Amino acid sequence: MNHDHSSHEHPDDTERKISRSKLVTIGFLLVIGYFLWTEHRAHVIQFLPFLLLAACPLMHLFMHHGHGHGHGQRDEPKDKGER
Repeated sequence: MNHDHSSHEHPDDTERKISRSKLVTIGFLLVIGYFLWTEHRAHVIQFLPFLLLAACPLMHLFMHHGHGHGHGQRDEPKDKGER
């Protein structure tokens, strides 16, 4: 039972490749970020404290669902007469 495994493609090989459009988009964003930082550094830095303040309510809004609040999962004793 000799099998030729060299002719079979691995499914992981196709998933590991980054498409050309993704690489171009990443490169384009890096160039934009570089020029924004070098040419408009004073304008970008003055808004950093506001971005930090805006991150708090945004994180609370988008990440609060992971705590399980309000889903009726309380740890109540089975016999309500016990204390």
